[in-house]
Amino acid sequence: MRAEEEDRILRVWTPVILRTVLAAAAIVLILGLIAMATVPGEYVDHFRAVQDNDRVKDYGNFLSLLIRAWHGNPRSIMTLGLMILTLVPLARVAFCLMFFIKSRNKAFVIFTAYVLAGLAVGVMLGRIG
Repeated sequence: MRAEEEDRILRVWTPVILRTVLAAAAIVLILGLIAMATVPGEYVDHFRAVQDNDRVKDYGNFLSLLIRAWHGNPRSIMTLGLMILTLVPLARVAFCLMFFIKSRNKAFVIFTAYVLAGLAVGVMLGRIG
């Protein structure tokens, strides 16, 4: 009975968690769009800066991104929303990996771990490059 209950919890809570992360990302992105619309010239100024310098300024670490987003910087809010949105496929693959480990399906564990590692490396390379 314990294994059936664990399977039920995994099958019920996985979609709930994924929908919650997706809703949070959508809310943050909408707030970023609203902030961008209320700050006059923010988008145009950034676009011209990119055209002039051919490079986007690096804004430092995650904490500084959070601080700028908290203070209402539209691009920081949008970046934070996109980071949250990135968690959706990562969470889905992680939950699938847990499910396959529990069911002891070695082939699916290997393939899912490979996909999860690829997603994690992609996120890290996106931050570096």
